[in-house]
Amino acid sequence: MPVKRMTGSSLPLVSRPFHAESRGAIVRRRLVTIPRSFLLFAATTALLPLLLIGGTVVDVIRWAVFRRPWMSLRLIAFGWVYLAAETWGLVRFFGHWVLSGFGSRREWLVAKAWPVQTWWARTLFASVRRLFRLTVRVEGAERARPGPIIAMFRHASIVDNLLPAVLLTYGQGLKLRWIIKRELLSVPALDVGGTRLPNYFVDRDSADPRTEIRRIRSLASDLTDEEGVLIYPEGTRFTEARRTRVLAALEARDPELYARARRLRHVLPPRIGGPLTLLDSGYDVVMCAHEGLGGFAKIRDIWSGALVGRTINVKFWRFGADDIPTTRSERIAWLFDQWARVDAWIDATQEAAQSLTPPRASHHPTPS
Repeated sequence: MPVKRMTGSSLPLVSRPFHAESRGAIVRRRLVTIPRSFLLFAATTALLPLLLIGGTVVDVIRWAVFRRPWMSLRLIAFGWVYLAAETWGLVRFFGHWVLSGFGSRREWLVAKAWPVQTWWARTLFASVRRLFRLTVRVEGAERARPGPIIAMFRHASIVDNLLPAVLLTYGQGLKLRWIIKRELLSVPALDVGGTRLPNYFVDRDSADPRTEIRRIRSLASDLTDEEGVLIYPEGTRFTEARRTRVLAALEARDPELYARARRLRHVLPPRIGGPLTLLDSGYDVVMCAHEGLGGFAKIRDIWSGALVGRTINVKFWRFGADDIPTTRSERIAWLFDQWARVDAWIDATQEAAQSLTPPRASHHPTPS
C-alpha cells in the first residue's frame, strides 16, 4: 500500500494517547523530581568554588601520579551545565504552560516545546564537545531529508543520546518522535518536555508487550515530510557484559539469529519488536552509526580520561521503503544485515584511525 505523505509543517497532536499514566502518578513523580532538580542546581552553584578547588587538588594529584587528564574539573563543569540547562528548561516549560492558558492552548504548547528540546540537546552536546576537546566528523546527515523517515541509531554511550536532536532536528530541521525508555521520566526536563511532544516512553519490561507495540505503531502514523520516528534498535547502551547476556538469551531462544549475532563485535544485536513494527509504516529508513563514543556507557567510564581529545565519526545511510523486504523473516534478516554493516563500518573506521595514529612520544604530555 502506498504511503500517504503529508505536506506542510503542521503537527498532528497525538502525544497524549501514548502516555498511559494517570494524572496523579505524573504529579506525584514531578513533586519529587522537579524540586530535587532545582535544589541540586542551587546547592551545586553555591558550592561551586569549593568543588572547583577540590577538583583541582584531585586533578593535580592524579596528573602527578598517573599522568591522567584533568577530569574532576571537566566533570564538575559539565555537571553544573547539565543542572543549569535542566533548570532553565523547566522554567521555560513552566512559562509556556502559563502563557498557553495553563495548558488550554495545546497546539501552541507543543510548538514551543520543540525549540526548547533542541536548545537543551545542543547546549549539552556543545559543552561535552568543548570540555573534552572532541572533534566531530559527520558524513551523510543530509540523507535524512526529506521525511517521513524511521531513524535507527547505534547506542553506545551516555553522550550519543544527544546526536539525533543535534544532527537531525537542529541540523536538518526534522522533528523526531522519540521512542525512549520509561526510566528517563526521572529526568524532569525530559519528563515535562518529552511528554508534551509526540514521543513514547516505552516500558521494556512490560507484562503487556502488545500494548507497547501498538503505541509504537501509533507513533509512526501520519508523519509529515518534516518528521521522523527515532528508535535505538539495540534497546540499551552497548557493553561487553550486556553483549554476553544478550547472546546467551538469544542462543537459548533462536540459535539461527544467535549465529549471526555472535559475529557482531561492537554493537548489540537489534531487538525485533520495535524496529519491525516501525517498518510496517512503509517509510524510508535512515541508519546512523558512530565511532569514538564506545566504552562510555556510564559516568565512571569517562573518569579514566579516555574521552579527552577523541575524534567522533558519524555516518548515515538511507534505504528506500521499496528496497526493504515485506515478510517478517526477510525483514529480520535485512535488519541484522544492516546492523552487521554498522559493525563492519565501526571496525574499518577504528582500523583507519589506528593506522594514522603517530607513535607515542618519549616525553610526558602536558596536563589538559
